[in-house]
Amino acid sequence: MASETILKQKQEEVSELAKKMKEAKLILLTNYRGITVDADTQLRRDLRAANAEYKIIKNNITRRALAECGIEGLEDKLEGPTAVILCTEDYLEPSKAIYNFAKDNEFYEIKGGVVDGEVKTADEIVTLAKLPSRETLLSMLAGGLLANISKFAVAVEQVRLQKEAGVEPEAKEEKAEPAGEEVATEKSEETATEENAE
Repeated sequence: MASETILKQKQEEVSELAKKMKEAKLILLTNYRGITVDADTQLRRDLRAANAEYKIIKNNITRRALAECGIEGLEDKLEGPTAVILCTEDYLEPSKAIYNFAKDNEFYEIKGGVVDGEVKTADEIVTLAKLPSRETLLSMLAGGLLANISKFAVAVEQVRLQKEAGVEPEAKEEKAEPAGEEVATEKSEETATEENAE
């Protein structure tokens, strides 16, 4: 009877984790061996700020939950102590938080994960974490647009000032000579050369 209760409890854990994994934009598996309680507390705080959930789950439960979600390729990562990070909103900020934490804590290691339904290696997740944040990218885009708008505004103002001064804006146009005139010019040059030769 006790074993049936335990099995039922484990199945509930698997189902609950699988449900969260299906909704997650980011699933990270990390090795937390060797980190201090203070460091662990700080990491959990950073992840909460990034709207991510940090859980220590038995590898067997995680393995079954991944299988229930149809996620393959992370089985070999479920060796030794494994923490699971889940985020349903944004994958970039939690990835950055984990990457920065791993840089400052040599024992903490990113094992691999899933980003928007695709299995990723630790190196791919680190590359992702090094990208500028969404806010930074938006501000860079806005800066570029403002610079172009400013240049356009200056050009329009110059045209307005020239018109007020009675000066027409210069338009650069190259006038092409008709093909017939070019042929006629070439023939007259050839005739002149022949006459000189005689």
